[in-house]
Amino acid sequence: MRTLIRTHTTFLAALTCCALALPAAAWTPADGEDETEEPEEAWFAVTGADVHTGTGSVLRGATVLCKDGKIHEIGYDLWMPEHTETVDATGYRVYPGLVAINSFGLFGGSSDLPNSFNPYGQNLVLALGSGITSALTSNEVGKLKYGTLDGVQVKTSVFRYLTFSKSNPAGKRTLRENLAKAARYIQVYAQYEQDKKNDKDLKEPSKSGIDSNLVAMLRGQWRPVFRASERTDLLDIARLAQQYGFRPIIQGCREGWTVADELGRAGAAAILTPRDRRSKSESLVREGGSSIENAAILHAAGVPVTIIPSSPGISLGGIVGRDLMHLTVEAGFAVRGGLTEEAALAGITIEPARLMGLQHRVGSLEIGKDADMIITDGDILHYQTFVQWAVIEGEVVYDKEAHLYFAHIRPRPESSLAPEERLDAGENPPEEAEEEVAEDAAEEDGSEG
Repeated sequence: MRTLIRTHTTFLAALTCCALALPAAAWTPADGEDETEEPEEAWFAVTGADVHTGTGSVLRGATVLCKDGKIHEIGYDLWMPEHTETVDATGYRVYPGLVAINSFGLFGGSSDLPNSFNPYGQNLVLALGSGITSALTSNEVGKLKYGTLDGVQVKTSVFRYLTFSKSNPAGKRTLRENLAKAARYIQVYAQYEQDKKNDKDLKEPSKSGIDSNLVAMLRGQWRPVFRASERTDLLDIARLAQQYGFRPIIQGCREGWTVADELGRAGAAAILTPRDRRSKSESLVREGGSSIENAAILHAAGVPVTIIPSSPGISLGGIVGRDLMHLTVEAGFAVRGGLTEEAALAGITIEPARLMGLQHRVGSLEIGKDADMIITDGDILHYQTFVQWAVIEGEVVYDKEAHLYFAHIRPRPESSLAPEERLDAGENPPEEAEEEVAEDAAEEDGSEG
């Protein structure tokens, strides 16, 4: 037995030597095999920042590590390959990229998003400078990628609208009738599937006169969007939704605060403008009109709130604060009305992402999601805060210092400075402040003498 083992070992060693002695050409791939090399992995990291994940947690001085456009890891003391592109964000904050659920002019105003998109447009830069990385326009979702057309289009045919308003009584009646038919068809079809187990020759129920889109809606395959703001319309939509078991999305929802409980029971979601101003009609005794507490009251009743500005475009006409560039200002007004800061941030990130069915990709900083984030020099809801960098899928698409629009306002310190030497939002470090106080005191003493 030992002799056989020794002989076998010697034979294997001889084969190994022969293999090593073969010329290099003998190891080339056979005809038809793929000789292309695998693309190099793209690594990107933001280090040293206070990471606001959008899920309720904040990691102080943490690192967001991304691989091939996706978030790979978030934490401390992370291993990073040598070729990792890094942004030192010490002293800054990181948030999920903002999601604008209504926009105009960012993608050329056409439904053919990839072909109409200008990757160097002024509005694109201003939107990125405002923190927006994804936006809905002409019912298509796109990413605000600067300098490229690759991967701009994310999703098409996002929303389906239904009309159910007192201003159109015939339309209300028609929708009720079609919903009743669709609900009845679903019941009949469920019974058909049950009976078919015992009778293989049973015919499928007829779809004649049945709206297949409404059938799909009642089965939960899509959520309808209603444009409604007045109390009576909101109540009608809520009760219709409870009757037929669907979850409506209501855009406008100005008087939602007066019927928040009904909307909460209906599983509704609201798209609203916190600063919406409309006085109640003097002919009414009941509550009505707009309220700055609208978002807070709806949220407390279990209604998810998505925040939008009053104007979906970029405005440089001199009247600021109402356009797409001030999405965070609108969220700040919701906080002023009682909404929590966490819910206000969700209203411009994860909530719009959920409504568009993209919560698995954008809206929060989580492992596996797209590496879309913004780096700011302060609280994102503060009107004086600037976006310093915007990142989409692990690539820096906006740098405040590289564009003329905001570069002159509170310029960043030189990157060569150590983190502890950096200026924070224009304020002097404690050491410099003490020195300036001492110098001022010495000058005052000299002048008095």
